[in-house]
Amino acid sequence: MRASYLFTSESVSEGHPDKVCDRISDEIVDLFFREGPKAGIDPWAIRAACETLATTNQVVIAGETRGPATVTKDWIAHVARMAIKDIGYEQEGFHWDTCDIKVLLHPQSADIAQGVDALQPGTNREEGAGDQGIMFGYATNETPELMPAPLHYAHRILRLISEARHSGKEAVLGPDSKSQVTVRYENGKPVGVTQIVVSHQHLVENLTSAQIRELVEPYVRKALPEGWIGKDTVWHINPTGKFYIGGPDGDSGLTGRKIIVDTYGGAAPHGGGAFSGKDPTKVDRSAAYAARYLAKNIVAAGLADRATLQLSYAIGVAKPLSIYIDTHGTGKVADDKIEKAAAEVMDLTPRGIRKHLDLNKPIYARTSAYGHFGRAPDADGGFSWEKTDLVDALKKAV
Repeated sequence: MRASYLFTSESVSEGHPDKVCDRISDEIVDLFFREGPKAGIDPWAIRAACETLATTNQVVIAGETRGPATVTKDWIAHVARMAIKDIGYEQEGFHWDTCDIKVLLHPQSADIAQGVDALQPGTNREEGAGDQGIMFGYATNETPELMPAPLHYAHRILRLISEARHSGKEAVLGPDSKSQVTVRYENGKPVGVTQIVVSHQHLVENLTSAQIRELVEPYVRKALPEGWIGKDTVWHINPTGKFYIGGPDGDSGLTGRKIIVDTYGGAAPHGGGAFSGKDPTKVDRSAAYAARYLAKNIVAAGLADRATLQLSYAIGVAKPLSIYIDTHGTGKVADDKIEKAAAEVMDLTPRGIRKHLDLNKPIYARTSAYGHFGRAPDADGGFSWEKTDLVDALKKAV
């Protein structure tokens, strides 16, 4: 790794077309986990794999589910409308109350279920992974949240603006927005920003880029560390000059298209699997959470300044096929010892991950915007993979 360089990451708001779809898909996962136990269904038996497409006044929800019969297509459509309303879409080309919502969900394939469902009450077989694939986790000590600085601050910019929009303070701003931050590193540490990009939808048609900059600049400055913005920092605010038509009316959205925004902003590898809309039997989601959890605890334990962790799975097979850790030359002990310790302190079978991180809960809609990682753990179990409660166990294991 070079000592001095520039690195850029982007974020998108909850009103970005793809994020609207991620939110709807995750709201459906939460709906099944909320209503399943009420109908007497074991949360371990809940299944959801929901893909959403959104365009001008149209939403299509497709995929496979298993859950209570009480969750009807009308209820799912209502949940989607409420998500769109909460995001803030009440424009002519995309309105929560008038858009057409098609629900095309059907039962999960029996061929997939036979491997995933192996461990049920009264059986002795191990529950297998819901699919094959590779998943990565990453952590770095360059921010208190142990996240890469470019992505962390790109997210923070949009979250601050979103909070102001929802409060009514910046009512002229629409739900759709994007940010991008180029961070300057010296001797391997982030020290400033050279380029800032914010493209934000506005609800008054003829606002200029300069007027939008007046609105968003205070939030950008608040989001970034003091001294990071200098006289040579270049600002690009609504660089096309106008951003009036936004959301799915301006550009179609699809679940799972913002996987780099969702993870590490390009600072770490990605296995390719999206998260939103998937229940935790899908290791694309649950094993990626476990990989982040382990990587974060490795760094929090002081075993390395940076850590990348890879897990791999085969469909219907319980144990990971491989565990790989790279501390990028920052490890205080050998990487192979940390690999061994990671396997000792956590059961990395699909069932072990779900149990350890308590994932059979309606905790997913909140992850659908501003990143799945670097967030504070919630009291109800949300973002459990951000806890650092394995630090002592890892230290003992190495």
